[in-house]
Amino acid sequence: MPHGGASLANLATIDRSGLDKRLEQATVRIACDVTNPLTGPDGASHVFGPQKGADEAAVRELDAALHHYARVVAAQLGRDVEHEPGAAAAGGLGAGLLAFTPAVMESGSTLVTRASGLARLAQDADLCITGEGGIDGQTRFGKTPLGVARTVKAVAPNCTVVAVAANIGAGAEDLYELGIDAIFGMLPGVETLEQAMGEAKANLERTGANVARLFAHARR
Repeated sequence: MPHGGASLANLATIDRSGLDKRLEQATVRIACDVTNPLTGPDGASHVFGPQKGADEAAVRELDAALHHYARVVAAQLGRDVEHEPGAAAAGGLGAGLLAFTPAVMESGSTLVTRASGLARLAQDADLCITGEGGIDGQTRFGKTPLGVARTVKAVAPNCTVVAVAANIGAGAEDLYELGIDAIFGMLPGVETLEQAMGEAKANLERTGANVARLFAHARR
């Protein structure tokens, strides 16, 4: 088949004969930072396609192709991956791993917070600062800042959780009901990508200092 997600619309048969037999006995843990299903309005094509440059027509085409792919997988492999949380991760890689390996989907942020001992460290915390490159409505689908906020609020309900990001997009305000108390943008003004990357350290330090100064002043 040709490369590209749209070609999955022509998928007729899945041949697993070339699959490494050792995978059948392997333990596969998928560390995933999103909970999106493979298809639909919250699926890979609609949510992540526009980020990669897909227009509305391409989004519809890709979503239909993934829907067809999922139906073939269900019919021939006996695994319904279309509606699995996290199936949309990495352009549908989550669905592929679930379909072709004995994989178990786990929250990436949960794995990281558990490994770092965040719940123990945050028990007496007054302020927690988290963040990512861009914060918007997609962050609520299990991404790291939300995972951090939920972990911290579970052990320290009165701790203030602040998120910082280079970009703040549509839907970011939804996070205020989910554990993040405030969101701060890092960029001082309109910048090119090259400028933003080159000044990332200084921008992060300045934003962190401003958050700390505001928090300290509010506690006086």
